[in-house]
Amino acid sequence: MMERKRVLVVGGSGYVGQHLLQGLLTLESKPYDLAFTYHTPINEISPLAFRVDLETGFGLSDISDAFGQPHVIVNCAALSVPRDCEMDPSAAMGVNVPHYLVKWLSSFSETPLLIHLSSDQVYEGVKSFYKEEDETVPVNVYGKSKVEAEQYISMNCLNYVILRSSIIYGPQTVSPVPKYLPIQSIDSVLSKKTKVDFFHDEFRCPVYVKDVVSIILTLITKCFSEGRHMQLLLNVGGPDRVSRVQMAEAVASVRGYNSSLINPISASSVNRAVKTPADISMDISRLIQVLDITPTSFIDGVRLTLASS
Repeated sequence: MMERKRVLVVGGSGYVGQHLLQGLLTLESKPYDLAFTYHTPINEISPLAFRVDLETGFGLSDISDAFGQPHVIVNCAALSVPRDCEMDPSAAMGVNVPHYLVKWLSSFSETPLLIHLSSDQVYEGVKSFYKEEDETVPVNVYGKSKVEAEQYISMNCLNYVILRSSIIYGPQTVSPVPKYLPIQSIDSVLSKKTKVDFFHDEFRCPVYVKDVVSIILTLITKCFSEGRHMQLLLNVGGPDRVSRVQMAEAVASVRGYNSSLINPISASSVNRAVKTPADISMDISRLIQVLDITPTSFIDGVRLTLASS
């Protein structure tokens, strides 16, 4: 009898983590056992759960004892608010650079696959459609922590996939998270029927959360079916390069709000206490080629998000 595979979602109580757990739980054929780690307890999700502190490694040995050595680890855990990272660089590096997680998995008898969520903020933001091989020149602590994490993983892991995601948007989670949800936030302010400022010169390729889940599920399936080690870096964005103004216009179009409520301003006119790259739109042709996945258009993702609200 073949050994059942084991999948561990690190940061399963967060936004992407919860959506991923739901995706893993709803697959009709599950050739794996499932567990997750959390920092904030949640009760609405059923797999085996472990309290883990990534800054100290506390709790990782409990997973080995109770669950066994995972064959796939998906690391969704992060301090992802740039302003918070700027205020506490030590915590940002401690959480976002997975030293203890990598040391733990390097002790396994079999080499697991580590799927790690990185960020588009590794790029400097001075051009459009960055490719994976472009130089990483982060402009804030959050971006620097993500670059350091990528370097640490590539130097210390034999089997990994790094996913540089853009803004991830979509429906709220089963157990609501306090995380800023961009589409819901835009919808909320526009619904008040008063004029709101949006940046016209800050560009991203927002990606629908269920596309991120599909990408990770495809990688897990690929790992189990092919059994080969991977060393892969992928840009994970949506197919559309949009400004904050264009994001707001999409929400207004779907909801039927008057577009005159959207007031375009320059990002340089606002002090946000943290430097933010202007244009970190990404070329996702490698993602499409390697995994045969075409992400959802931004307007369709907005429709799906608001339909679920």
